[in-house]
Amino acid sequence: MIERSIDALADWVGSGRRGMLSVVVPAHNEEGNLTPTVSSLIEALEAAGIDHEVVLVNDHSTDGTTDEARALEARFPRFRCVDNRLPNGFGCAVRYGLSEMRGEAVAVVMADGSDSPADVVRYWRKLQEGYDCVFGSRFIRGARVVDYPIHKLILNRVANAVIQSLFFHGLNDTTNAFKCYRREVIAGIHPILSNHFNLTIELPLKAVIRGYSYAVIPISWTNRKIGLSKLKIREMGSRYTFIMLYCLLEKSLSRGDYRRRPGTPRDAVATAEPRPLPASRPE
Repeated sequence: MIERSIDALADWVGSGRRGMLSVVVPAHNEEGNLTPTVSSLIEALEAAGIDHEVVLVNDHSTDGTTDEARALEARFPRFRCVDNRLPNGFGCAVRYGLSEMRGEAVAVVMADGSDSPADVVRYWRKLQEGYDCVFGSRFIRGARVVDYPIHKLILNRVANAVIQSLFFHGLNDTTNAFKCYRREVIAGIHPILSNHFNLTIELPLKAVIRGYSYAVIPISWTNRKIGLSKLKIREMGSRYTFIMLYCLLEKSLSRGDYRRRPGTPRDAVATAEPRPLPASRPE
């Protein structure tokens, strides 16, 4: 999300449409993936009777992503495409999409069709139980993973084991981008620093460290059928480490200065009273 002053953040939190779920979909050169991804998302949300919007963030694409997105805008009134005005990068695209969201909560969904629309519906239903965040895991009972490249799977399991051992947060799939947050959580975890895929760990770790309640549910994941993954493992090691250490320093040394406190507003800028729910166990 684009940086804002405290007063502007307060206005932003209050401007969310109650009962609406925003779905932010960052997309860089995803021609061929957008139509099935967006269509299935909107169909699932409409079938579930969920008020929603789907915001696709075109992250400086050079293929036919823009044309495909414009065709989807003409087809679906609740879909809109915005161009990322920040530098190229997954984190920048998500942050820009968060600044554009109109709903009271947001789910970040990949443009490659790897995330299940049915799980987006389950996220929203779980959020209605009173949680501030809902995190999916591909590696707990009830989850389903299809065609995960073995070398990435090994690296994923090692990285998540390290994160879990440092933060003791009960989540074994922190690196997965597919998660759901209330609007006030996004405001309350500022400043958001990541420009790239390290955003996938910055958002949930800050939410946990700062005291927001969360549930963990099993989800499904299917490897993309068109195009190549944008995650470059060699480029991301130092960026993930930086964000992990940044969050660890806040957890260890900040003495709770940024933590949402029981009996006070949810965060420094929200006006709604917090729901003091504990972190749930995985279903």
